[in-house]
Amino acid sequence: MDFLKTIAVAASGLKAQSGRMRVIAENIANADSTAAAPGADPYRRRIPTFVEKLDRELGVRTVTLGRVREDQSEFRTRFDPGHPAADADGQVKLPNVSSLVESMDMREAQRSYEANLNLVNATRRMLSRTIEILRA
Repeated sequence: MDFLKTIAVAASGLKAQSGRMRVIAENIANADSTAAAPGADPYRRRIPTFVEKLDRELGVRTVTLGRVREDQSEFRTRFDPGHPAADADGQVKLPNVSSLVESMDMREAQRSYEANLNLVNATRRMLSRTIEILRA
């Protein structure tokens, strides 16, 4: 077993999931924002993607955060004729962000992050134990 390869793969997963959590946090932070002007579009949900890369030096496949794309689903609307961003019909466009979906995505990203962290810790313990055995 190559400890360096294992740690490199897990570290790439940690970095990718960290980036994913940043995007999800941005979505949650903007879930209730509105457009700055009547008829303008509000915040559009962002979706992180992942890209598999080959680390030629180590000979392993790693993952990185890919392009962050925008969700093209429809915006939510709310009738609020007194709102500064309301259109002529009194409708205010709201972001296409669902707090429930974002919370579930965040939980999944956290669990994946923890799994990668556990792999790093387990590898570190095995490496430490191997060194102890070799010293004895």
